[in-house]
Amino acid sequence: MTTDTPARLLTLLSLLQTPREWPGGELAERLGVSRRTVRRDIDRLRELGYPVQATMGTDGGYRLVAGKAMPPLVLDDEEAVAIAVGLRAGAGHAVAGLDEASVRALAKLEQVLPSRLRRRVATLQSATTPLTSGDGPSIAPETLTVMASTVAGNERLRFAYRAADGTETRRVTEPYRLVSTGRRWYLVAYDLDRADWRTFRVDRVSEPFATGARFAPRELPTGDAAEYLRRSMYRRNDSYGITVVFHAPAATVAALLPPWLGVPEPAEDGGSCVVRATVSGSVEWTAVRLATTGLKFRVAEPAELVECVREMGARLARAAEDG
Repeated sequence: MTTDTPARLLTLLSLLQTPREWPGGELAERLGVSRRTVRRDIDRLRELGYPVQATMGTDGGYRLVAGKAMPPLVLDDEEAVAIAVGLRAGAGHAVAGLDEASVRALAKLEQVLPSRLRRRVATLQSATTPLTSGDGPSIAPETLTVMASTVAGNERLRFAYRAADGTETRRVTEPYRLVSTGRRWYLVAYDLDRADWRTFRVDRVSEPFATGARFAPRELPTGDAAEYLRRSMYRRNDSYGITVVFHAPAATVAALLPPWLGVPEPAEDGGSCVVRATVSGSVEWTAVRLATTGLKFRVAEPAELVECVREMGARLARAAEDG
């Protein structure tokens, strides 16, 4: 018989989170208590916000149903490991619209995982290799989770940073937000040594360390991290605008292009569309990504991308002739 009420409630909650209906007698047997105690425990869970539904009759029982809010979940070891591995695998190239939420969830989960489960997650992660990768550089999930935890806790973050020219520096920052562009992750933070706001490409960050020192959040000049990142890219000339005409319907093109290349605008004829976007990185990479759609397209601007596509096409044609 389970006499520890909190432990018994957690066990009961874990059983109810299995998608099935539990007869009162079976719950009483599992917990080693009377049916009356089960009913009292069910009432306690309801008081805590868990929507437990009861059905009457010989086939009746209890089940956890959807409520107005998301109550805390109770996971067993295997479930916790499975969720952590899934979040870690997708952290660097998360589903559009869910990327930042995925990192926040991973940071919360790994914060409370026992050491034995952390080792299991790390072992499984290191033993597997994805067949395909995303459009951006890969990032260690640990880097993202450390950064996400310091953002959430208003905690100063120290890390090593490699600039585009290869220069290595050490930074101490007050992290504000993590921003995903679909291809890359960026950290928007206040750099204490430079007494100014900065953006950092997360794939160039190493040795992130949460210092434990708390800070009062500063007011970001633009008020929005994504907008600040956009302006920062323009200042560094790290981005450029493209206009590409695809000779295919917008829906077809949208299914083959990553989100960072924008949303195709249907043309009046309905059989073609225009892609306008502000992108960062080399024109060579943009040209390759456009070509991998397998669709007929024409680059209108910028001139650098037009020339790059022309030269790349000529090189590929020569390679085919040589072959």
